[in-house]
Amino acid sequence: MRGARGTVGIFDASTLGKIEVSGPDAAAFLDRVYTNKFSTLKPGRIRYGVMLGENGMVIDDGVSARLAADRFLMSTTSGHAGQILGWLEEWLQCEWVDLRVRCVGVTEQWATVTLTGPESRRLLAELTHDIELDPTAFPFMSWREGRVAGIPARVMRVSFTGELSFEINVPASWGQALWQACMA
Repeated sequence: MRGARGTVGIFDASTLGKIEVSGPDAAAFLDRVYTNKFSTLKPGRIRYGVMLGENGMVIDDGVSARLAADRFLMSTTSGHAGQILGWLEEWLQCEWVDLRVRCVGVTEQWATVTLTGPESRRLLAELTHDIELDPTAFPFMSWREGRVAGIPARVMRVSFTGELSFEINVPASWGQALWQACMA
């Protein structure tokens, strides 16, 4: 904890659920399942959302990144990815059958290493040369693609710690290599 508050902390966030939501009606679908609007989100940006069950109680929360006009990457809490995927599919198959949306669980396909703390940008700068890390070029609640430690990566500028943070997502087979590069 002291490292993350004073310099930089590194933690494995791979267990966060990841669901890809795609199709011509993906944005409209997310507008229906979250309490806030996702259809206004621009590609390259991220928005926090809360999901409520039919009884009005919170069932999950997380951020979703707009990857393209018709494609989002939704994150869920670690223990709920399968449950939320099933819940999304139930709405699509039983209630909103006219929506052209596909949901695919991709949690196991991505490893995620999070750098957090006031020195996280400096550490990431040592590992990437093709992602502009300046706060105006890479603002909070946005994402960028590039290479980190030579590995193709999607980097998200989000924070669950309250500190400056970057979530680095790489194909799962590269997770250990990314972790070792960050620790080195």
